[in-house]
Amino acid sequence: MSTDHLTHDRPAGPLRHAASKVPEVTVYFWIIKVLTTGMGETASDWLAHLLGPIPAVGLGAVALAVALTVQFAVRRYVAWIYWTAVVMVSVFGTMAADVLHVGLGVPYALSTPFFLAALATVFALWHGSERTLSIHSVRTRRREVFYWAAVLATFALGTAAGDLTATLGLGYLGSAVLYAAAIAVPAVAHRRGGLNAVTAFWSAYVITRPLGASIADWMAVGHSRGGLNLGLGPVTLSWTVAILGFVGYLAASRRDVRGAAVL
Repeated sequence: MSTDHLTHDRPAGPLRHAASKVPEVTVYFWIIKVLTTGMGETASDWLAHLLGPIPAVGLGAVALAVALTVQFAVRRYVAWIYWTAVVMVSVFGTMAADVLHVGLGVPYALSTPFFLAALATVFALWHGSERTLSIHSVRTRRREVFYWAAVLATFALGTAAGDLTATLGLGYLGSAVLYAAAIAVPAVAHRRGGLNAVTAFWSAYVITRPLGASIADWMAVGHSRGGLNLGLGPVTLSWTVAILGFVGYLAASRRDVRGAAVL
C-alpha cells in the first residue's frame, strides 16, 4: 500500500533524513508476515508440548528480549534482525494469548476484546505522542517502542481472534477462508473507497495473524479436528525454511529498502 500522496503523514524535520527501522511494504512484506504468524502459532504449541508450558514461555520471553534488544541497537533496518524480532514477537504473542486461555481459563470471547482494547490503547498513546501511526516514520527510539508494542498487541489479538472463530464452528480451514476474504477488505477500501492508507495497513496487519495461524493450524492438527495431520514440528520447520528463503532474498536484493514509501 503505497502512500506517497499522504503528505500529512510524512515526518517533519530531521526525521526525513534518519534511517528507517522498518522495511518497505511490498508483496514480500505480506508474504513473510503471514509466514511468521503461522510459524509462531505452531512453534509456540510445539515448544509447549516439548518443554512444558512454563519453560516454553520463559524461553520465548528471553528470545523476544534478545531479539528486540538487537533490533533497537541497530541504526537502520536490517532484514535478518527485523524479521527475527517479528518471529519472536509471533511466538511470544501466541504464548501470551494461550496463557490467558489455557493457564487462566479466560475464554477467547473475552481475551479477544481485551487484546483489541490493548491495541487501541497503544495506538491512542502513539498517535497522541507522535501525531502519526505511520510505520515509515519509525526513525526515533520512542516511535520504535510504540511500533513494537503495537506489533506485539496485534499478534496476541490475532491469535485470540483466530482461535475464537475456530472454536465457534468454522474450524481452522473455515477460519482461514474467512480471514483470507477479510484481508482483502482494507486493500479494496484503500484503493477504491478512499480509506486512509495507515488505517488500511494496520487493519490488514492485524488480519494476517489469524490468517496465517489458521492455515498453519489446519496443516498441523489431526484429521479429527479437520486438519491435514502434518504435525506441529514439521509445519514449524517447513514454514521456518520458507521464511529464511524470503528473508535471505531480501537481505541480498534489498528490494524492501530501495524507494521505501511513507505510510
